[in-house]
Amino acid sequence: MTWQIELKPQAFQPTLSIRIRTKAENLPDRIGVSYMKIAAYLEEIGEKIAGVPFTAYYNMDMKDLDVEIGFPVEKPLPGKGDIQPGTIPEGFIVSCMFKGHYSGMEPMYKEMFQWIADHDCVPTGVCYEYYYNSPMEVPESELLTRVDMVVTKK
Repeated sequence: MTWQIELKPQAFQPTLSIRIRTKAENLPDRIGVSYMKIAAYLEEIGEKIAGVPFTAYYNMDMKDLDVEIGFPVEKPLPGKGDIQPGTIPEGFIVSCMFKGHYSGMEPMYKEMFQWIADHDCVPTGVCYEYYYNSPMEVPESELLTRVDMVVTKK
């Protein structure tokens, strides 16, 4: 399959998130609990989500994933407990949209890494997945996930 992979600028974006370490098989539950916790906190303080939810991957160790689970917000907000203020930094990303079940994303990831190497970019090691819908809303074949890999240009 051919993917539409592109290099584009990423604007600075304030976030609220929870950073955890977990095994890959526990990730879906941890994501769901974290989103609900952050959404409840945003409602408590009278603020709104400013975009689709994300998970940032700081490594790809499926036995010990280091992930940040959160939402973009309109302005910097205070955290509470394990909910922390943060940012998606300004810079460059290599981006691609995926349609289908999450388990089918590996070939796209491989092609994105090859695209990065072929286009004189260097990955920083952080990958963001943005979830436009969920398995609770649509059939798995209709899931839409955008993957952004943070890069620097050589």
